[in-house]
Parts: sequence; C-alpha cells; structure tokens
Amino acid sequence: MDECCSTKPKQEHNHEGHDHDHDHSHEIQDQSTYNLFLPAIISFVLLLVGIGLDNFTDNDWFKGWARLVWYLVAYIPVGIPVLKEAYESIIHGDIFSEFFLMGIATVGAFAIGEYPEGVAVMLFYSVGEVFQAMAVTKAKSNIKSLLDQRPDEVTVLENGKPKVVKAVDAKIGDIIQLKSGEKLGLDGELLSDKASFNTSALTGESMPDTKIKGEKILAGMINLNTVSQIKVTASFKDSKLSKILELVQNATSQKAPTELFIRKFAKIYTPIVVFLAIGITLLPYFFVENYQFKEWLYKALVFLVISCPCALVISIPLGYFGGIGAGSRNGILIKGSNFLDILANIQNVVMDKTGTMTEGVFKVQEVHFNEEFNQDKILKLVNALESQSTHPVATAIHEFAGEVDHSIQLVNVEEIAGHGLKADIHEKELLIGNLKLMKKFNISYDVNIEKIVYTLIAVAYDKKFVGYLTIADSIKEDAQLTIKKLKSLGVKTTMLSGDKISVVKFVANELGIENAYGDLLPEDKVNKVKVLKAKNQTVAFVGDGVNDAPVVALSDVGIAMGGLGSDATIETADIVIQDDRPSKIPMAINIGKQTKKIVWQNITLAFVVKAIVLILGAGGLATMWEAVFADVGVALLAILNAVRIQRMKFN
Repeated sequence: MDECCSTKPKQEHNHEGHDHDHDHSHEIQDQSTYNLFLPAIISFVLLLVGIGLDNFTDNDWFKGWARLVWYLVAYIPVGIPVLKEAYESIIHGDIFSEFFLMGIATVGAFAIGEYPEGVAVMLFYSVGEVFQAMAVTKAKSNIKSLLDQRPDEVTVLENGKPKVVKAVDAKIGDIIQLKSGEKLGLDGELLSDKASFNTSALTGESMPDTKIKGEKILAGMINLNTVSQIKVTASFKDSKLSKILELVQNATSQKAPTELFIRKFAKIYTPIVVFLAIGITLLPYFFVENYQFKEWLYKALVFLVISCPCALVISIPLGYFGGIGAGSRNGILIKGSNFLDILANIQNVVMDKTGTMTEGVFKVQEVHFNEEFNQDKILKLVNALESQSTHPVATAIHEFAGEVDHSIQLVNVEEIAGHGLKADIHEKELLIGNLKLMKKFNISYDVNIEKIVYTLIAVAYDKKFVGYLTIADSIKEDAQLTIKKLKSLGVKTTMLSGDKISVVKFVANELGIENAYGDLLPEDKVNKVKVLKAKNQTVAFVGDGVNDAPVVALSDVGIAMGGLGSDATIETADIVIQDDRPSKIPMAINIGKQTKKIVWQNITLAFVVKAIVLILGAGGLATMWEAVFADVGVALLAILNAVRIQRMKFN
C-alpha cells in the first residue's frame, strides 16, 4: 500500500540511504519518525484546545469565523497532504480512492459546522497512515539487514601489500588475496598455481573442487587451504550481493491473491459507497416529512467514514509485509506476499541432499584396517603422506588423525591424478587413494563397494591391502528436527539427489524422509517434481546448487539455501534461507500459516465492526466519532495485529 501515505517515500529514502552507517542511520530514523508525527501532534493539540474552548469555557470570541479559522488551522497539517493525494489520484484517473472519501467526509463535516469531527476524522486517519509507514519501513529494514551477513569487503593487493576495501570499490583486474576459510565476494580468475575450494553450493557436487591457475572462481566459493590470489573479472554490481539487494527491493511487487482481491474489491466498492452516500443525502427528500438537508448530509458523511475501506486496504498488505518481515527477522528472505499464501498450503517438500540437508564438508566416518596392522601406526603414516596434499580429503584425514609426525621420512612422494598418493617409507611402499589405485599397483582387496555408502579411501602398505577409511559429508545438526517438524505440519518429504543411490537412501533413512531418489541429473529432478504436481500436490523444492535452478523454477515455491547458494538458484528461488539451516523450512511454512491467519483476522475484524456501526448509523445511533472508530480505529487495530507477527517466535 505504498501509495497510501505521501510521507512514506521520504521516510524510506532516509532509512535506505544509511545502510552502512548504523549509528547515523538510527539518528536519521528517529528524526524522520518525529517529522512524520509532527503534523498530527500539531493538529491534536489544536483540536484539544478547540474542544476545551467549546465545552469548558464561557467566552464570546470563540464563535463564528474565529472558531472556523481555529479548526481550519488544526485541519491543515493533516488534511492538506490527504487532499493533495486525492487530487493527484483524480488526475491519474483513480477518482474513488480512500483519500477522496476522507476528503469528502471531512470537508462535508466543515460545511455543516461539525468542525471538531472533521479535524478528528482526518487526524486519526493520518495517524493510521503514519503507523503503517513506520511498520512497512521497519519490515523493509529487517529484510535488508540480512545483507549484512554476506561478504561485502575484500582484501586487495596494492603494490604487494594487502588492503581491505569494500567490494563495491574493487575494480575488474584487481588482485584479491583470499585466506583459508574466507568466502570470495566477487567472481574472479585464480592466479595461484593450485587451490581447493568448497564449491558444493555452486555445483551441487559432494566433493570440493581443486582449481588450477587460470580457472574461474565464483563468488560464494570458500577457500579451504592455502592463501590464494584471484583476479577480479566481474564488478560488484554484477555480484550475488547486488542481485539479492535488487530482489529485496522488489519483494512487495508479487501480491498475494487475497491482497489482489481486496484491491479490486476496493476499486468497485468505493464508488458504490460514494453513490449510496449521495442517495442517503438526497432520496429522503422524497419520502421523509420535515426533511432537513443538513441532518441527512451528516448521516451520509458518517456512512462515508464508516464505509471507507482503509482498514482493509492498509492492514492486509501490511499483514503480508509483516510476514515478510518475520521471515527476514529469522533469516528467511521471502520475495513476495503470494509465496506466503503458497507456503501456508504446502503439501510436499522436495529437497536436495548435499548442502541442503548435509553440511557439504567432509569428515572421516569409519576406519576399517585389517587386524595384522597397527591402526595407530598406519594412521600416522597416512596422515604424514596426506599432509603433502592440499586436497579436501587430506584435510578431513588430518582433522581426524591429529598432528603430523614429522619424524616420518617420506621419499618419492607422488600424486597420481584421479587415483591418489604414493610414497616410500623405509623402502616400503605406501599407497592411499581409491580402489583404482589398488588395481593400478596390483594390490588385491576384499571390499564390497556396494555395501559402503560413503566415499572410500583405500590404504596399502608394503604391497599389502591394509584396509580403508570412509569419508562423508555429515548430516546437518538440525536436519532430523526439520523432517520431524514438517511431518507434524502434515507435510510429506522427498529427497532428490545426484549422489549415488546408496548414499541418498542412507541419509534419507537417517532423517526419516519418506521417499528418496539418487543418481539423478537436473532433468530427472524436474521430471520427479512434475509427477508430484500431476497429483495436484502443492510442492516446495529446496536446493542450493546451479543444477537445482530448473526444478526450483518449476515448483510452486522454490527455496534456496542462500548462505553459500549459487546466484542462479537464489535468483530463481522464491524464498532464500540465509543461514543454510534446514529447520528454517518448517519455520517458513509456519510463518506463511500465521500470516494467512492474521490477514483473515483483519478482514473479519474490519467487516464485522463496520457492519455493526453501519447498522447503528442507519438507526441514527452512530455519530462521526463512532464512524472514526469504525474506520481509523479498526485500521489501527488491524495494523497492530499485522505488526504482531514480526514479534512472534517461530522455533
């Protein structure tokens, strides 16, 4: 409802202009809030004084022109902006806006001498508009605060010296120094000879990727090992951060069906109300004895104020904005109110495995060495040889085995591409790698690979097969709780993954996921979702890699893991989970359900109260003051109810 209040654009501009200067931002926000309320404060004080002079003093001067001028002065601060909006709406072809209704009602009240009522109606209407502006601004502020969690600074090398600069200031061609564990903020080209990156979020693959000099490195990749140098190949405005900001700014462009219906309803309803008010004023002349124009005009004005759809037109969009704000407060970016409605009706959540329900970080799971070998001794040898590699598997083994024993003398160390590592220790050969490495050196083994659900690292020493370690991507801490909560909400779960079926089935069984499918290409995932949708199920798909973008687009609502998620998936997705925690999936569904509940509470409240006051008005029992409550009072109650969702706890 951005057009409802003429002061809102200024408020939003003030807030947005200081995103990176938090202390100054609060100063500006406080000042803007004061400025927003200042016209209402002036009108309120003048109105109270006027009512006091009318009712509690005995004077001769506060009559006639003096009284009119006093209330006109009280009316101007709150009335002129609304009358201006009504005029501009008429120029743009929207004659029967709520501004027009409030203008007619208040000007009419002045015309029949009901000055206090005219000021009061406009005053409370303006206060309602200010509260709405503040609530919307707060919701937008909550959403934008998500961006602070993303990398917006980079370390640039200037004359060989590192300097931290804002990513927006980095230029194409600059050299970025990326330390171990750091996330890259801009796309670039690797200048170092070799580096390993956690790319699971970008590729959907389980194994991290070792890049060599000249290869492209994308924003969102995390450096796993040595300090690396990357040449910037894309400007900040083309980065993921900028794309997310653009999505935030457009978050309210997607309207929920309820919201669209109310807007269409208001466009039809408002002119009907105006013509009925004209009828209330003039038609009794033909049917009522002792017809008094002033009396029936007053009743028509009461009817206009009661009938104003302000409470609906303001509170319903604000209810959805409250849902968007509640999501942002919990690290969930919801790109439009229509997706809140879809979330409330989700029947099946389909999810990827790697990076969605698992960490995307490898860890040693099991060690199976033959009894004739000393496990501790072999692990020390394995750790010593793996320390010669920058591969993420080596990192996982090092984290498991502990400090490297540097007294171990390794000679003829060799990395065999696609196979593993080889070295000699005291003239005995040590091999560490996959089973292809064992075959290459004619090492016989008795491992049934079909029964192993993890990545297998085979070890041979002195021409004998020692055994193997299994390395796997660990399940996220809150993944099991996620599935439990989804089931409690009556939502079915399905896992789709490109990993081998044994791994997918194992993870699905651990989590309690009902259906699981592995060895899938992106088009296979699309076909699986099509089958579910053909059964008239409302489907949400949760993914994080580029290969998930097609199925995210196909689903009723696409959810992306945004902490490390790819640009393509985040841009395609309708909802972005900022911290990659799967437990935010049922939370998002719950937010959708609560938002829908609050929206319908507001609709019911508005219609019931207005109907009661209209009946009282028809019987001559409702005055302009009751009409003010029916319109502005209900609007304020609905706004407070809508804002309430942002304070709810969704655990």
